[in-house]
Amino acid sequence: MKKKYALCIDNKGNESSLIPRKIYEILPDDQAAQDDFVRLIDESGEDYLHHKSHFVFVEFPEEVERVLLAA
Repeated sequence: MKKKYALCIDNKGNESSLIPRKIYEILPDDQAAQDDFVRLIDESGEDYLHHKSHFVFVEFPEEVERVLLAA
C-alpha cells in the first residue's frame, strides 16, 4: 500500500502542532476522511486529526518515498 502525504500550507489555530511547508505522512483513518479530516503525527509526537484545509496532498516517486521513510 502506497503511503499518502500532506504538505502543510496553513497552521492557523495549530501553530504549535503544524509547521507550514512541512511534509506529514497521513495515517489511514476512513472515518476522519469522511468528515474532511486527516490523521497524522504532528509536532506533538502524537497522532491527531487536522482539517484537510490545512494541507495540499502530494504523491512522490518511490525513490523519494524511500528517503522520506528513512528519515
